[in-house]
Amino acid sequence: MVQIALESPLDQREVERFCQDILPKVSRTFALSIKFLPGQLGRSVLCGYLIARIADTIEDDPKTSVAAKTALLDQLLRCFEDSVASDRFPQLTQSVTGDPAHLELVRQTHQVFALYRTLPNQSQQTLQHWLTEMIEGMQKFVNLYPNGLRVKTLEEYKEYCYYVAGTVGYLLTDLWYEHSPFVNRATYQVLRKTCAEFGEALQTVNILKDIAWDAEYENSIYVPQEALLAHGSSHETLLDPNYLEQNHAAIKSLVELAWEDLDKSAEYLMKLPHGSIPIRMFCILPLMFAYATLRDITRSTAMLQSGGNVKITRAEVKTLILVSPFATVSNLLIRSLIRTVRQRPFSL
Repeated sequence: MVQIALESPLDQREVERFCQDILPKVSRTFALSIKFLPGQLGRSVLCGYLIARIADTIEDDPKTSVAAKTALLDQLLRCFEDSVASDRFPQLTQSVTGDPAHLELVRQTHQVFALYRTLPNQSQQTLQHWLTEMIEGMQKFVNLYPNGLRVKTLEEYKEYCYYVAGTVGYLLTDLWYEHSPFVNRATYQVLRKTCAEFGEALQTVNILKDIAWDAEYENSIYVPQEALLAHGSSHETLLDPNYLEQNHAAIKSLVELAWEDLDKSAEYLMKLPHGSIPIRMFCILPLMFAYATLRDITRSTAMLQSGGNVKITRAEVKTLILVSPFATVSNLLIRSLIRTVRQRPFSL
């Protein structure tokens, strides 16, 4: 494939080193998974993830105004076409607040786009298409809720998840088709039927485990107001200990959605050709972590209490890291592992 040379004076080795080094600082799970993807596929997925994380950091900033967020996301979109815009972008983000590692990434946006411009042309087009849809969706919700995201209905929740996560499922599937000789046209069409759910399932599990964090630190509430009102609570009393029972009942619809989407995600994984082992290995770790986390969410109320969240144990994380890759060689082993993880903590 035709390669596009770097349009900035940055050294390509330094660019790649930065992108590799920043990844585990902004996502430990993703950093574990991406190691399985070879060559240009791995570089494309890495670049796409980092751009999405830059957009997410801007969207989640509770202090930056709606107008400023919208303008920054517009400028981020310009970076796909204009290397000068990407070189200047870090200067525009000095007022953005958030996690230090995420801010470090935002301040080095020009390096991520320097990597982007070295990707194959088709990979660049795939990233630009799906990340543009993601970012425009973020802008829609930022402007819809200028005082902090407050999801009203389950349908609105699904729309939000499509923009920020379903698009990622499509992006990945398009990259599988481009880079893997084992993903032919017929397989590609099959995968596209459930690829959105693959991204959305992981998003819903992350939202459920971090309900309190999102409300207290990012001024965002994703539990639909209609569900809370139906059980005698509201966005205003989401973390009120006097409403714990009502709030726990209200998140049932999201828990059910997560289980449904996780099972579709498992089917997505098992429909990947056995020859595409690196892609299967990339997909299985976050999926198993999500199954384990959702299992614990169903037995906990910690995420509905101030300062609380749900995390699986380090022992289970280590076990899943060791065992999951071996399960990818057989759909029977994948199903067996899922059954085990759904029922109880899994550790050796």
